[in-house]
Amino acid sequence: MKVTVVGAGAVGATCADNIARKELANELVLLDIKEGFAEGKAIDMMQTATLLGFDTKITGVTNDYSKTAGSDVVVITSGLPRKPGMTREELIGINAGIVKGVAENILKYSSEAIIIVISNPMDTMTYLALKSLGLPKNRIIGMGGTLDSSRFKFYLSKALDCNPNDLQGFVIGGHGDTTMIPLTRLATYQSLPVSNLLDKATLDKVAADTMVGGATLTGLIGTSAWYAPGAAGAALVEAILRDEKKLFTCCVSLEGEYGQEDICLGVPVIIGRSGWEKIIDFKLTADEQAAFNKSADAVRNMNSVLAEMKLV
Repeated sequence: MKVTVVGAGAVGATCADNIARKELANELVLLDIKEGFAEGKAIDMMQTATLLGFDTKITGVTNDYSKTAGSDVVVITSGLPRKPGMTREELIGINAGIVKGVAENILKYSSEAIIIVISNPMDTMTYLALKSLGLPKNRIIGMGGTLDSSRFKFYLSKALDCNPNDLQGFVIGGHGDTTMIPLTRLATYQSLPVSNLLDKATLDKVAADTMVGGATLTGLIGTSAWYAPGAAGAALVEAILRDEKKLFTCCVSLEGEYGQEDICLGVPVIIGRSGWEKIIDFKLTADEQAAFNKSADAVRNMNSVLAEMKLV
């Protein structure tokens, strides 16, 4: 198996490091536009191979897409990260051109690749990849909900003072501070609904903390987070290459599911060797569906910028 990670910044390098440590691929290519940057990161990672015991070969390249040829999965992290006070929406004008160019170059050499989009604003960048590349919809996956759901379980574990691995919880909708929807009603602690253990005020706070999880970290460390986003990308790579049939929330193309179409939005999907394989219907309540529709409207508004820029 061969995996390419485009963008050797903090998120891309963390994603690559996780992939290598788990030996998910025989070959891993790290690509960046900055001269020598990916090469340096790759050498640094390879010098941990004997310490960590992995055999994956990591190669760093500067803007040479021919070295990515034959990739099974490509993770796109390239683009500018959020700065303090910057919304994901403000990133669209800058990152849309970057992501489109990257995706088109990747397909020149890896026509069968599955694309995982991490670049922000993620829902719009996923929609851009879907519309501009002409690939089967199951091969375009936005990572956002996978990360948001992990953050949701972290905040739930703090409220419950429990191990987060004993929790199930999903966040659907857009990957944005105001568009994501933590499904507190369906969250469980070893099959027991968390609503049996936490009062409404606490659950509302957990949901609110989840929604600003990314912005909280941006304020604390001065830039976007990288450990959890990188690990979320690697988790999707693992589910694909190992055909795990795992359930994640991912941003995927909707054609009537959850009452929406002509949009990429976070919903529960099964991830396996062919990409995303099936959308799972969580049977939303009327209030949850209304929130999902509102989220879709906000994402669609962002997507309209792509048409104005003549990118789709």
